Amino acid sequence: MIKIIAGGKKSASWCSEACAEYEKRLRKPYEISWQFLDEDKLLKYLEKWPFDSKDYVICCDERGENISSNEFSQRLEKVFLNGRSVVILIGGAYGFTSEIRDKSNFVWSFSKLVFPHMIARLIVAEQIYRASQIAIDGPYHHM
Repeated sequence: MIKIIAGGKKSASWCSEACAEYEKRLRKPYEISWQFLDEDKLLKYLEKWPFDSKDYVICCDERGENISSNEFSQRLEKVFLNGRSVVILIGGAYGFTSEIRDKSNFVWSFSKLVFPHMIARLIVAEQIYRASQIAIDGPYHHM
């Protein structure tokens, strides 16, 4: 299971529909659950760091490492093989503090560009689906 905790307002219908399109194709262990929090509540929630050693926390931030879809798939597979859960953090308009980035297991940058949080949600959903297809050598991902 992959838990995505997203800051900002709940998704607009276009974003929810697009994410749902990828979600309906997913199978274990790539299933997604979403938790939406207003940005200030998200930062307060994360200050308490509610995660433990069984959680592999990925923080989406433009200051992170830019990796390929294949590398993302391999990273998720390794986490699942180690019996850990994946938590992906998507910030609101102001992103994350350095403390949150430092506590995360991996800080993931989609590119040097900055995206609105709803586009980031869609990118994450699509990349999770792509990673699941790469893991099974499915037809979705072409090299």
